[in-house]
Amino acid sequence: MRETTRSTGYFPLGLAGMEKTPVTELEKQLHSILSTLETCRAALVASDSRETAHLVSIAILELRMKLNRITEAELQALCDAPLLADARAAGAQDRESHYVPRQRPLLTVVK
Repeated sequence: MRETTRSTGYFPLGLAGMEKTPVTELEKQLHSILSTLETCRAALVASDSRETAHLVSIAILELRMKLNRITEAELQALCDAPLLADARAAGAQDRESHYVPRQRPLLTVVK
């Protein structure tokens, strides 16, 4: 991506000048970019460019995380939650399969 030099540092050419815009305007622009990326991903899938579409999907995920203020740690915890639930369920099944309920004896000794 081409970059342009500003007094405040480097900004990607399409995002230059956004540092002074209000947050709502920045979010509108990011939503517009998100929409464009989703359209590009759909076109890539339609043209059977699955690997490139996957890369665009990663960019979409990163942008959505930024818009929704989700940290990588939160995303990791969300991804790990089903695995932990499955592990707990498997552990519970193992304990239940080893548990044999005690039955009353069929015959009793009478004196």
